[in-house]
Amino acid sequence: MNVELLSRLRCPVSRQVLDWEPNASGMVAEGSMDSGWLVSADGLQRYPVHRGIPRFVPASNYADNFGMQWNKFRQTQLDSHSGHSISADRFWKATGWRPEDIKGKWVLDIGCGSGRFAEVALSAGAIVVALDYSSAVDACLENLRSYKNLHVVQGDVYALPFLPESFDFVYSLGVLQHTPDVGKAFRALPPMVAPGGLLCVDYYWRRIRTLLNPKYVLRPVTKRMSQRRLFSLLEAHVPRLLRVSQVLGKVPVVGRGLQRFVPVVDYTGIYPLDGLQLKEWALLDTFDMLAPAYDKPQTPRRVRAWFDAAGFRDVEVFHEGHLVARGRKPV
Repeated sequence: MNVELLSRLRCPVSRQVLDWEPNASGMVAEGSMDSGWLVSADGLQRYPVHRGIPRFVPASNYADNFGMQWNKFRQTQLDSHSGHSISADRFWKATGWRPEDIKGKWVLDIGCGSGRFAEVALSAGAIVVALDYSSAVDACLENLRSYKNLHVVQGDVYALPFLPESFDFVYSLGVLQHTPDVGKAFRALPPMVAPGGLLCVDYYWRRIRTLLNPKYVLRPVTKRMSQRRLFSLLEAHVPRLLRVSQVLGKVPVVGRGLQRFVPVVDYTGIYPLDGLQLKEWALLDTFDMLAPAYDKPQTPRRVRAWFDAAGFRDVEVFHEGHLVARGRKPV
């Protein structure tokens, strides 16, 4: 953390400015704040800063499964690790932004995970504040610490610790459907967008095809399991399920339909991954679909209504792998 980020932080409880209180060895370099406390102006609220990350949430919370998966699969979905532009392609197609649009601009990543999309924005020269509710922030920092334009914050989407209208661009991809109240989570984002700024979010699409996914039969059990037990079970069975899915995928005409009944995420023929990568992505995303406490697909009408209620202009809602919605805040 540094003073540049501190100027944009606010107490999520009182909305007051925050003062820096270092530990005995909290200053590791001039202008850098590695270990200490952020204290509200009235002195009533204190938040730890550990490893340079301000932490505004309890150490354990409903997003623990995401912290576990992103620390275990820290680099799996980074384009710099996979050697493919999978994350970049999704980011630019969903947002509709261009690298030159965000260069030098403040960008807020809500639900950064291990930093797959933050890496894309950072590479384009954006100043990125990457926020996550879970301990995935540690994986994000470890992955992207070489970028001087990165700031990492552990915080709650329902109580964002930022000065309103601080960001020219805000995005949240693959995240909001995993929160307890999706509408409330969305409504927290428009106040963070600067006048004339852009917001992009995506969701699972609530439609019959989505609701027929076998995960919704399994999730009432799997979301209540110990995450380590669930992961161990998947580690043992995902390779076999992936092979079954790959065989079914070769059946003429109906193969893709048959694959939907196999409870495994299979990117064969979708992404240009090699055999080992296919297994790793299958394990990661199968855990991702079975472990979260919340999984709430949305309809196009509902997400458009949220943007309209926030007063956004040029709103677009479309399908690009996920149900994507984006718009511009009036000046």
